[in-house]
Amino acid sequence: METTEIRRLIELEDTHWWYRERRAILRRELRELGRPGRALDIGAAGGGNTRVLAEAGWDAAATDTSETAVALARQRGLKVVQADARELPFGSGCVDLVTAFDVLEHVREDYLVTTEIARVLAPGGHALIAVPCDMALWSSHDDAVGHVRRYARHSLTVVVERAGLHIDRVWSWNVLLRPLVARHRRRSQGSDLRRMPVLVNAGLSAVVRAERYLPVKSLKGVTLFLRARREK
Repeated sequence: METTEIRRLIELEDTHWWYRERRAILRRELRELGRPGRALDIGAAGGGNTRVLAEAGWDAAATDTSETAVALARQRGLKVVQADARELPFGSGCVDLVTAFDVLEHVREDYLVTTEIARVLAPGGHALIAVPCDMALWSSHDDAVGHVRRYARHSLTVVVERAGLHIDRVWSWNVLLRPLVARHRRRSQGSDLRRMPVLVNAGLSAVVRAERYLPVKSLKGVTLFLRARREK
């Protein structure tokens, strides 16, 4: 992700409907995991998800390849290391949780990233992964933010299982808004990441929050979430 995109993300992530609801998903998953331990947030950008981990009581560290992202995350008081997700500078079995939101799609050798995730996880540790789904949704947005692919359920589960992780579940997110996103991206140029009118942002927030209560997680969405664990 380019420096301008990282700065824009940091400016918007606390209010933008997309990031607010994804953080809500992360919080719910953390509650299900129970007692906090050591966590590593890979591809953390400015550390928005890392802050959620810390607020939930996890001893959280972050990595990113971008020098700008690392500097901005440090300004926020976060523990962060500049590192390539394909070769993490951490010992084997050293963390209880790895989060990798919007990481795998940026790396051609995504199998190296999932192998590293499995390596640094302690036995019984968990991984939470989010990726953009469905190549049918490919647009100039994907080009602008440096994606090399979008995933299907099968391609995501294969690269995670081959790393030696056991998949607990996979689910779709942003299902209700998929038609709107698809239509918008067919017409737009460049990244979707921009400030939105307050009422539009509130309306989209209400729609995506409704997915918490509706049986739509098996349908096609815009994002795939996956939770896996390293078995003991």
